[in-house]
Amino acid sequence: MAEDDNIPTHVAVIMDGNGRWARKRGRPRHAGHRAGVGAVRETVEVAAKRGISYLTVFAFSSENWSRPREEISKLMGLFVEALQREVDELHQNNVRLRFIGARQQLQPGLQDKIAAAEQQTAGNTGLGLQVAVAYGGRWDIVQAVRRLAMRVKQGHLSVDDIDDDSVAQELELAGIPDPDLLIRTGGEQRISNFLLWNLAYAELWFCDALWPDFGERQFDEALTFFARRERRFGHTGEQVKAVTS
Repeated sequence: MAEDDNIPTHVAVIMDGNGRWARKRGRPRHAGHRAGVGAVRETVEVAAKRGISYLTVFAFSSENWSRPREEISKLMGLFVEALQREVDELHQNNVRLRFIGARQQLQPGLQDKIAAAEQQTAGNTGLGLQVAVAYGGRWDIVQAVRRLAMRVKQGHLSVDDIDDDSVAQELELAGIPDPDLLIRTGGEQRISNFLLWNLAYAELWFCDALWPDFGERQFDEALTFFARRERRFGHTGEQVKAVTS
């Protein structure tokens, strides 16, 4: 496990492999998604125990709308079911829940439950849990650019004042530190249009475990990997050592 003084502040997770997990067992894809809920629960618990401040999980991408209608329907139903079942426990454990993504694309009933869950947990001061639903990194950046362009058009912002900070403040994760560590399960090694701006300097850790099989042991392996990394942010190793010594 990682050293206590080198725990990432923010961990992002691409939860990949639910469908393959189900297929290996001769079960329908939605059975894998349902099994994956248990892995989310355990990951949240471990993150809180390890002192991680923020956890962002990729639940449903903007590209996932192209999947078979039956699978999408079952996924949306699972979201509703999980919210009804999990939110009270998250609230009791001081977890602050926030959803990012194009929620207007979701069914009105699910939008209402998302808003209620956010309101219920808004005052909590423990782990900040962000759930990306109908989210895409390119979509996120385009929305930010549009808002900045509108402010310029209205005369509230000069083009010369647009910088990294102003863009970041318009993104879905505004007000939250960028992820220090990205975990992806399922054996694939790509970021799949997830938090494209925010992952600029994240450490990337990939594992072969399918998402329903991901648990405390794998999470701790990722934290150990992170603890051993020298994070340079564009500087040389000598510069980093000079600042930290």
